[in-house]
Amino acid sequence: MEKKPQDGRKSPPHKEVPPVVGLLLALALMNTLLYLCLDWFFISPQRSIVDPTHCPYGYFRMGQMKNCSPWLSCEELRTEVRQLKRVGEGAVKRVFLSEWKERKVALSRLTSLEMKDDFLHGLQMLKSLQSKYVVTLLGYCEDDNTILTEYHPLGSLSSLEETLNLSKYQNRNTWQHRLQLAMDYVGIINFLHHSPLGTLVMCDSNDLPKTLSQYLLTSNISIVVNDLDALPLVNRSSGTFVKCGHRELHGDFVAPEQLWPHGDDMPFQDNLMPSYDEKIDIWKIPDVSSFLLGHVEGSDMVRFHLFDIHKACKSQTPAERPTAQDILETYQKVLNSLRDTVVSQTREML
Repeated sequence: MEKKPQDGRKSPPHKEVPPVVGLLLALALMNTLLYLCLDWFFISPQRSIVDPTHCPYGYFRMGQMKNCSPWLSCEELRTEVRQLKRVGEGAVKRVFLSEWKERKVALSRLTSLEMKDDFLHGLQMLKSLQSKYVVTLLGYCEDDNTILTEYHPLGSLSSLEETLNLSKYQNRNTWQHRLQLAMDYVGIINFLHHSPLGTLVMCDSNDLPKTLSQYLLTSNISIVVNDLDALPLVNRSSGTFVKCGHRELHGDFVAPEQLWPHGDDMPFQDNLMPSYDEKIDIWKIPDVSSFLLGHVEGSDMVRFHLFDIHKACKSQTPAERPTAQDILETYQKVLNSLRDTVVSQTREML
């Protein structure tokens, strides 16, 4: 039996990767993943400029709704909305947690007919200013003096500290997220100063607690303005300026031009009180931002970098104060600069 000649060639020997090379590759991969995590953790995601729930005028969408629905009519409010319990009350309206098609909503009712003009003004502002900056309007009934809006269970902005101390939100209790909240707030002021209706002034803000009560904290820890009952219009071309109320104001939270200028010797008279413009909102921004920044690690560093712009906000001369847009741009620059510094320092430690 004839045997086949054997192939004398030998297959090349299998080369094993040295352990040290594998270790270096693993370390490189770990560093790459860690850098990505650092970018995610330290760099706050940019808030979308486009409102994902945007609908045409007269329509709304909230939560998981796929399509826009028309604002609810009087008949729909009367038959489809179930009032549950009162969750808030102000001078103009009472607010009730309610239910509509198994969704939690907020039903506002006029407190007294004496306040109806303010109530209707707030409704008109809600209708005209629907945007990502303003609580979502779901419907209204002027005959019944009711307004239906989206419900935000975290409540007003005054609950911020309590909310961020919850385990669910502790990862948001950082200087990065708090500075983003301050940017949300200044963004709302900037929107009001450049609204579709003209330059609007946030008059319901004579002290810090009152100011915070005008805004709601959303479930994703952002801010929307809720109370628009006192938004007078400044019109420089016609020489129209504003006065916030008809009573004498006190304290250093309000702007200097809001204080009675004639001293204690002359009793306050509303007709002698000078009017003013939107720069009263700018004066208050440092105090509100300081509250929002809180006292977490890094918040004092942020305050240091915002010192100059906040000092300008407190100018005794209204015209010398920056615009809300100026402040917003400064906040963004500080956020970009500080987060880049933190990420860089952390990477150098690896």
